[in-house]
Amino acid sequence: MVEALRSIEPETDHTVEIVVHIEETLGEERRQDLVTALEANSDIKVAEFCPLRYHLMLVQYNRDRLTSQDVLGKVQSENVHAKLIGPGGPATGQCCRRGHLREFF
Repeated sequence: MVEALRSIEPETDHTVEIVVHIEETLGEERRQDLVTALEANSDIKVAEFCPLRYHLMLVQYNRDRLTSQDVLGKVQSENVHAKLIGPGGPATGQCCRRGHLREFF
């Protein structure tokens, strides 16, 4: 029997957040499809829409592997018109916990 070895050291957290503005109105199913498509990428940790502000999306990603332009490109590759607004996180009043995105826009 062959056993695979892997490091047990925790990965360094190199996650950053950005806010993406979705230019068109997306229905619930289309929003969920977009979230699923983005989160299928292992370098995107979380993608979620802001409750009651469905044109705003917060995306957490590994900054060592992707840039904000890469993330924007992945959103746009899903046939969605989108623009970067800026960084997410405490500085902009964002809290990234699935289902608990707080916004101060």
